Amino acid sequence: MSAKLIKGTEVREEILEEISAEVAQIKEKHGIVPGLVTILVGENPASISYVTLKIKTANQLGFKEIQDSQSEDISEEDLLALIDKYNKDDSIHGILVQLPLPKHINEKKVLNTIDPDKDVDGFHPVNVGRLMIGGSEVRFPPCTPAGIQELIVRSGIDTSGAEVVVVGRSNIVGKPIANMMLQKADGANSTVTVVHTRTKDLASHCKRADILIVAAGVPDLVKPEWIKPGACVIDVGVNRVGEKISEKTGKKIAILKGDVDFDKAKEIAGFITPVPGGVGPMTITMLMKNTLKSLKFKLGIA
Repeated sequence: MSAKLIKGTEVREEILEEISAEVAQIKEKHGIVPGLVTILVGENPASISYVTLKIKTANQLGFKEIQDSQSEDISEEDLLALIDKYNKDDSIHGILVQLPLPKHINEKKVLNTIDPDKDVDGFHPVNVGRLMIGGSEVRFPPCTPAGIQELIVRSGIDTSGAEVVVVGRSNIVGKPIANMMLQKADGANSTVTVVHTRTKDLASHCKRADILIVAAGVPDLVKPEWIKPGACVIDVGVNRVGEKISEKTGKKIAILKGDVDFDKAKEIAGFITPVPGGVGPMTITMLMKNTLKSLKFKLGIA
């Protein structure tokens, strides 16, 4: 029997409806809406595409949305001053600087300049610390890990006491989702193991997992025989492995593969995310949820 698909596209719509309703209520009661500014430096095609989708989503939800595009040669000093301007703007509750940045700009310095209480990406060291402490200290969990947790919880999967194995140790996905799943909280309370491509006998660790979260960036890294029958498999990998001609447009499009051998894994797992259409749609959704949360913190209703 094939695994039940966890479709991020469907969960995304569910959460966006909830956000939209809450935005309308806050606007009616307090006369204010969430404000999000996206700073884009240069003309990286992938960044432009991603930012365009963020803008579209924010507008659909009734946010105040500012797209601040800057030239590739903006100085680091001017970019930091721009961020500081939005730090002081009371109508802005979320600041997002799209990465990557040009080589002459120190990304770490830029991210650390964002007010932690407007850092809706959750990358500022203060928010990393808040996440580590857990509980009421948490403000903005990083968007992709937050999306993963939502997918698991909304699929009705019991996380309390579950063996969770995270494949991957990045600061963006692996480390934060591991921390989130071991917290003493709903949708967590798990026993967590973090492994990676240098782990000895990677397969044996994966086989123990009730919930297997794979974010290593290696196509088909996890083999079907590594999966515990009935396990929940969350595949975060989005790897370009070639091109094909789209039947709809006749244009070349990328062939995408996850970190898990999906076709075989779905016959063993109990739940599994597809690639694409699984974790991917959740990232921008959680960015919007964090921006709304920032406004709620400001209003004292979070």
